[in-house]
Amino acid sequence: MKINILHAGYCTAPEHIAIHGGHWRNIHFPAMFALLQHPHFGPMLFDTGYSHRFFDETKKFPNRFHRWITPVTLHEEDLLINQLAAYGVRPQDVSHVFISHFHADHIASLPDITRSRYIYMPHAYAHLRNLPPFEGIKHAFMRGLIPNDFDDRSQEVDLSKPTLLSEKYAPFTKGYDLLGDGSVMGVELPGHALGQMGIFVRDEAEKLFFFVADAAWLKRSILENRPPHRITNLLFPDPAAYRETLGNLHTYQLTHPETLVIPSHCDETIRAQKSASHQH
Repeated sequence: MKINILHAGYCTAPEHIAIHGGHWRNIHFPAMFALLQHPHFGPMLFDTGYSHRFFDETKKFPNRFHRWITPVTLHEEDLLINQLAAYGVRPQDVSHVFISHFHADHIASLPDITRSRYIYMPHAYAHLRNLPPFEGIKHAFMRGLIPNDFDDRSQEVDLSKPTLLSEKYAPFTKGYDLLGDGSVMGVELPGHALGQMGIFVRDEAEKLFFFVADAAWLKRSILENRPPHRITNLLFPDPAAYRETLGNLHTYQLTHPETLVIPSHCDETIRAQKSASHQH
């Protein structure tokens, strides 16, 4: 399938929070989304990035804390719907949205995608469904970003039907065939958020991409097996699982250097992919 790696807005935060031993300067963390054009299912998305709704939702407390901690920049041309239009894709054309997890920077444009199926791990959303706002902010979750007809269009991953992955995916052994044709393989990447899901997909040239969401914020973390600052343990539901997942990604990348491993917020990786796609 055709794969375009884009981003809708970015936030800024100190590098040393994102990677142990990093600089104290602020760096950009783009809110990546991917446009996947499937020969049968048509346009699909992995996550959605920020939207104007994020600013609406963070005007008041407690959500305002989110905007203070990670200031967000979003230009009109960066909106998901405007970027899709540049590829001739209308919001109603998108058949599926694969939701890695329900943090605001990954789902803020869901309401713009009017007809798609939402595919996600059931436990990624179940615990958020009835949280009061003050609890929600701990999980970077804002109810106002969830479309009204979300449940009607949801297609939760059936965890009772895993696929045994071949050796070429080691150390990842268990996946989920999200479309039933083997073209999008979901993998659970625990630690950063409950039920966080990454996906394996191949482009038209048979190049393998592994979108790993927030299992690492920077590609360097994966290459060097360097976790973020210890203070982030306060943000993660399972810091030990986070480190295990990062170790697995490190092993995978070392043994599969030809796979493009794409963290959702690594500016360097996203810029490199954008310039590569412009050269083709």
